[in-house]
Amino acid sequence: MLLALLIAAVGVTSGAIAAITGFGIGSLLTPALALETGTRLAVAAIAIPHFVGTAQRFWILRRHVDRTVLVGFGVTSAVGGLAGALLHVRVSSRALSVVFGVLLILAATSEFTGWMQRVRWGRRSAWAAGALSGALGGLVGNQGGIRSAAMLGFDVRRESFVATASAVGLFVDGARLPVYLATQWREIAAVWPLVLTATLGVVLGTTFGARTLGRVPERVFRRLIAVFLLLLGVYMTLGGGAK
Repeated sequence: MLLALLIAAVGVTSGAIAAITGFGIGSLLTPALALETGTRLAVAAIAIPHFVGTAQRFWILRRHVDRTVLVGFGVTSAVGGLAGALLHVRVSSRALSVVFGVLLILAATSEFTGWMQRVRWGRRSAWAAGALSGALGGLVGNQGGIRSAAMLGFDVRRESFVATASAVGLFVDGARLPVYLATQWREIAAVWPLVLTATLGVVLGTTFGARTLGRVPERVFRRLIAVFLLLLGVYMTLGGGAK
């Protein structure tokens, strides 16, 4: 009962944060569920509420999608997500968590110093970032941080930022979720009450967060993302993403 309440609370919180920043559901819910299931199963199971929350967020903001940025990220993100998911059942990488964490810390530091605002990513860089974020999403369930770090270099407003990040997230979820279901269906089904609780929490949090998005000033929005990147980076570096 206590774990279910924790999952529900984290689900609401992660949904609200993701509605404002464009990511965070997997990063927050996966460690919470891992207390009961272990990280490998948690990554696969949380892909379900992640998909539902991302789809809800995309539908609310679908008119704001930046199609130019989406083309640069979408396909390569899906390919990376599929590759990461196929490796998910075999690979346990502490080193990957450290590298991921360091990259997020550097990205947050760059935003705080203003460097990221002067960067303009080319098509090849966008494809590379998309592939990397997708692969990390498939492998360890953390995709949004790298994607958001790259997207900070594009000239997109907050609604377009979140809408486009959500659209790309759907590409990745569409590639990785079938692999998880095919390889870990029995294990996921065994924890369905917690998965359902997490999903309902994410839906509620997304609804609340989407209403808040338009009230957040542009400068505050970018700093909020940077702070979240920094916190997630420290968490990953200290072993939060190890499997």
